Amino acid sequence: MRQILTLCLAISLTLQLYAQNQPWQGKFEPIDRMIDPPNSFRASSGAPGKAYWQQRADYKIKVRLDETNNIISGEETITYYNNSPDDLSYLWIQLEQNINKKGNEDFGSVNNAVREGMNTHQMQFLTRAIDFPAGYTIKYIKDINGNPIKSLVNNTMMKVLLDEPLKSGTTMSFTLGWSYPITDRSMFFLSREGYEYFPGDNNTVYLIAHWFPRMAVYNDTEGWQNQQFRRLGEFALEFGNYEVDITVPEDHIIAATGELQNTSEVLSKTQLKRLEEARTSFDKPVLIVTKEEAEANENVKSTQLKTWKFKATNVRDFSFASSRKFIWDAQAVKFSDHTTMAMSFYPKEGLPVWQEESTKAIVNALQVYSEATFEYPYPVAISVNTSNIGMEFPMISFNGGRPRNGKMSDGAKAGMIGTIVHEVGHNWFPMIVSSDERKWMWMDEGLNTFLHQRTIAERYPQFNSTTPKSIVPFMSGDKSIMRPIMTTSDNELLRQFGNNFYIKPTVGLQILRNSVVGEELFDQAFKEYANRWKYKHPNPADLFRTLEDATAVDLDWFFRGWFFTTDNVDMELLDVKWFKVYEESLNIEDQNKSGKVKIEGENSGGKAKDFSSGPEVINMTSTPDQSYGGFLSRLDEPEIRKQLSGKNIYEVTIKNIGGLIMPVTIEWVYKDGSTETDKLPADVWRLNEYEVKKTFVKEKEVTKVILDPNFEFADIDMGNNTFPKQEQSSDFDKFKQKN
Repeated sequence: MRQILTLCLAISLTLQLYAQNQPWQGKFEPIDRMIDPPNSFRASSGAPGKAYWQQRADYKIKVRLDETNNIISGEETITYYNNSPDDLSYLWIQLEQNINKKGNEDFGSVNNAVREGMNTHQMQFLTRAIDFPAGYTIKYIKDINGNPIKSLVNNTMMKVLLDEPLKSGTTMSFTLGWSYPITDRSMFFLSREGYEYFPGDNNTVYLIAHWFPRMAVYNDTEGWQNQQFRRLGEFALEFGNYEVDITVPEDHIIAATGELQNTSEVLSKTQLKRLEEARTSFDKPVLIVTKEEAEANENVKSTQLKTWKFKATNVRDFSFASSRKFIWDAQAVKFSDHTTMAMSFYPKEGLPVWQEESTKAIVNALQVYSEATFEYPYPVAISVNTSNIGMEFPMISFNGGRPRNGKMSDGAKAGMIGTIVHEVGHNWFPMIVSSDERKWMWMDEGLNTFLHQRTIAERYPQFNSTTPKSIVPFMSGDKSIMRPIMTTSDNELLRQFGNNFYIKPTVGLQILRNSVVGEELFDQAFKEYANRWKYKHPNPADLFRTLEDATAVDLDWFFRGWFFTTDNVDMELLDVKWFKVYEESLNIEDQNKSGKVKIEGENSGGKAKDFSSGPEVINMTSTPDQSYGGFLSRLDEPEIRKQLSGKNIYEVTIKNIGGLIMPVTIEWVYKDGSTETDKLPADVWRLNEYEVKKTFVKEKEVTKVILDPNFEFADIDMGNNTFPKQEQSSDFDKFKQKN
């Protein structure tokens, strides 16, 4: 009892000491207070609860593209399903085109500082020196009987006031008429849609997105998600079915969300034949519209109109691109119960690289993501070439990357392919696993980048992909301006959001998969999360809980440090002490009587700089009877002495400088040139979060010890990871110099 009390007292004093350094709670405490509590809607396992619900909105839209005036106008009927337990006295609708209106509180605010040497594009974005029309004209809002409905517009949100509350479990339909001027994408920084003009042939490519008034999300965690659109935080949308009729000039080709319903009316017989051929072409793309046909369209410029009809089932948005410049190719991708058409649309300016690489990249993304989560469910997956952006929507994405004079550097090609893979991958996160991008950008960008980088590593090994090394320059930066991953999308500094919302979550998931949980178990858990929440709205707590629930691994320490703090990984190999035990010429019985063995070396204390002084001197005495308490059995002390005889004992001291808890990987370099690796779990830090000692017994003599030899944990300073100290990690030094 006295020994137990002494141990408890020692632990208590140790914990009090750490509490002084971290007064609120330790690094291994549960994160329950930091995330939404479980309830009947969201289970403690991380799965949707038995009472989980979400709203739904179906759309029937007729829209016309006025190419002469660059105006789009439409009429739509929204059918809204109130599946919540609440009665709703008003509805909120998103009007994202209002972001570009003159006088909008957000215009130019992403980067609003005047700097020396600003170019004209930067000044236009800052000052709007050349004015332009923008924003919605709402022509009417009516109920299903044609009666007007009152509404109030607040910037990018419109409040629809109901005469009577929409009761729980009921449905209502209403209609809207609207129009807006399509904006020139060259006017904007961070423009996600609009038109791109090609002066060489006097034609335009239209990217139509954020284009129709859409229902805001109403959910169980915050009610209406009516946060204003400020460009960075992109989507929070409900699922539904879409019927969309799009009227454009007769010679335009349209790429869109959903399946084309009237192919025989809008495609020529030759194009129809090619499309049918593509439906069974699983090894290469088939050209539906050739370069020569696109160039002929560029020259004709028809004044007649044509309507393309599309349907999309169970999607949360709808987008399309339209131009007479489009070349179009398609390839079939086989899944277990359906075939998806991977398709690319690009102007001649994208040749030859887009014809060679775009659809191939779509196929690679569909296959890798489907294996990692669930099979791609939709009938089409489309990549449209444009300039300067990558932007995702259900079944379709707009992707930058364009050769100059038909040529593209290897780096530019890698960037283009990476963009296509990334944006196609967004079909899973957040288009199907529908997290709230307005609030938690990292939940879609981080998870998507994780699988995007896995796709690049597996299908394009010649390209660089993200690894834990990639985040080191960021995590070793200025903490005073750094924010945790768990930061709302629009509140992140622009220069940090790429690292914080994309790369850091990606590296975190890589560390969990490769170095904490293990690939097989992590992959099963990640797939579990994706399948639990497909076509639903998960929150961060649902992801965290699912990963723990499906792995039986306590990961709160990881989530707390990696997602909720700006701490970094910096482990210092503070000291390595060497001891060596061998048998004397005494027999075992005499050794046992003597109570000690002979120890080599003269270094009896202090901190050695290297191993040149030999092993330290220690005494190993026999265990006194009173130490056994009431136990009558005794250790086989001669056998213990025999097992340690001639062995090398190393005591390693590791200091946690950066603050983040991580597992410990130790590489031993032996005198004969061979190496060995030991791995310690993160639990090694539980009793002391700032310094640990660990003892190892080795057959061979060690000449060097290295922490994290493979850069698994994004350690920001590998210079203090070796013993002897003077031996630095030259590979890591080169990496830091390069970056």
